[in-house]
Amino acid sequence: MAGTLTPAMGIKRGVGAPAPVPALYVALYCERPTAPPSRHLLAGVDRVLLGRAESREEIRRTKELSLAVVDPWMSQRHATIRLSGARWIVEDAGSRNGTFVNGAPCTRAALRDGDLIELGHTLLLFRDKVASQPPLDLDAKQLEAPATGLASFSPALAGEIGRLRTIARSTVSVVIHGETGSGKEIAARALHQLSGRPGSFVAVNCGGIAKTLVETEMFGYRKGAFSGADEDRPGLMRSADKGTLFLDEIADLPAAAQAVLLRALQESEVMPVGGTRPIKIDVRVLAATHYDLQKQVAQGSFRADLFARISGFTVRLPPLRERREDLGLLIGEIFKRLAPEMLDRISITPAAARALFAHSWPLNVRELEKCLGTALILASGQPIDVPHLPEWAHPAEPSATEKTDKELRPVLTDDELRQRDELLALLKEHRGNVSSMARAMGKARMQVQRWLKRHGLDPQDFR
Repeated sequence: MAGTLTPAMGIKRGVGAPAPVPALYVALYCERPTAPPSRHLLAGVDRVLLGRAESREEIRRTKELSLAVVDPWMSQRHATIRLSGARWIVEDAGSRNGTFVNGAPCTRAALRDGDLIELGHTLLLFRDKVASQPPLDLDAKQLEAPATGLASFSPALAGEIGRLRTIARSTVSVVIHGETGSGKEIAARALHQLSGRPGSFVAVNCGGIAKTLVETEMFGYRKGAFSGADEDRPGLMRSADKGTLFLDEIADLPAAAQAVLLRALQESEVMPVGGTRPIKIDVRVLAATHYDLQKQVAQGSFRADLFARISGFTVRLPPLRERREDLGLLIGEIFKRLAPEMLDRISITPAAARALFAHSWPLNVRELEKCLGTALILASGQPIDVPHLPEWAHPAEPSATEKTDKELRPVLTDDELRQRDELLALLKEHRGNVSSMARAMGKARMQVQRWLKRHGLDPQDFR
């Protein structure tokens, strides 16, 4: 969020990990999708005031947090989010265009983790537990990242990137775990850049190496070594000398190639096909996979000695579905990369933005980039709307349960909220034993079960 951010206040550093706190993310400005999102921890406040700013975003923090956003579709006093017992409640403040939670209009709703709040053409994301690391108010422009695509509000990813920075200048081998499209090569290139190694970054698609060409591909060959060898070729490992060899999807490396690679890494030398003397190499190896290599070793499909050689340090990149708070940040970065000449003309309708946040992104950042690239072409300078998104990104028809949930959630009264808080406390106290709860309340067990069902509380979660 643009504007002056307050210094950290109300968060104490202590021994061990800090206790998690609720957080509110200004996740996406539909009219300005490249504007930086922001994260606001709700530590030390019991109310958040949300409204329209005239010229620039404003953040004020005392015992309450005031966020004013530049959005002509918002009212000056649009909504409030307040703490009631153990729950955060969003309430519309008589706004002109209404308040929506997960696409459903509401005047009042109890928030759950991951809820998407729509005010005007601005989307906010509520999380009930976020690591309480200062500052309280964090603008995306303050995030440090070694490469585009690796900036993150997610404590999981930010922690992994921090670990990469720590070991960047060492010679230790690294295995990067992550699903397809999660940014493994981006992380590997960033690690090479941070390492300061003067040689090249050489990426290898391990699944694409034919068994019959392992040695020529990896070690190179001398002129005349075989029919068609009209000149010397250095091979992949010599091309990465004094640099970094990135072995993408290393679990797909054929068994013969695993043996060849292990020998070269052990000896730090390669013998070109048709050569007579080995050539010394200085290569740092980074590997990536979406498989569990230890399981592959146990199953006999990956060599244990090669695994021991490459797994000096392990990094896990979380999938996009586990870091929805980064979605707006990634959308902005992708637009800047795909269409830098038209940034002031790109906008997204709230309906399309909701669809983007609702999609599970099984192919992660790569899938998001493909989706937005298609949408930019089809929109032809108009606001990106749902029909411009690929069909697989269109919102699914809500189930009967989801429809009922949307209809019932906005009508919670103060008495209902107090009852829910009481039930939560009793569930914890009695460890999910409904009969024990009923005796303590002096009520019939069936009545307590009906209350639990009405409030969406499952006793199993407390056992």
